[in-house]
Amino acid sequence: MSALAAVVAAIDSHLTPHALDPVPEGRFDGLPEERAFVLEAVYEGQLMHHGEPRAFAGMDADLRLLAGDALYALGLSRLAELGDLEAIAELADLIALCAWARSAGREELLEALWSASEERLDGHGPGARAALGAADGA
Repeated sequence: MSALAAVVAAIDSHLTPHALDPVPEGRFDGLPEERAFVLEAVYEGQLMHHGEPRAFAGMDADLRLLAGDALYALGLSRLAELGDLEAIAELADLIALCAWARSAGREELLEALWSASEERLDGHGPGARAALGAADGA
């Protein structure tokens, strides 16, 4: 099962009527299982808030906002269960920096932020804050 399919299977039953069948391929399947699950949940949450979700359809704007929050919480709670405070901090930074980039009209930074966090959670790379600094020449 792909990590994105595992996220869909773990989501609240109120959202399952909106899940696509089959679930499309995920973005982070090359990572260890728990890391991939966490990143897929948070990424799908971000897409619920600011884009087009990959694994869900047919939600109104209010439900999409709530579903996005639920997906953020699902991913972060998995990390909390593992006791990985550094990874929790990285994802909290990623979520905040992506929101900042959108509000500042800096959408071109989003992919670099996600890639940097993915590398950090895979055990190498400095993370999203460093990617932002590098993009801004700091």
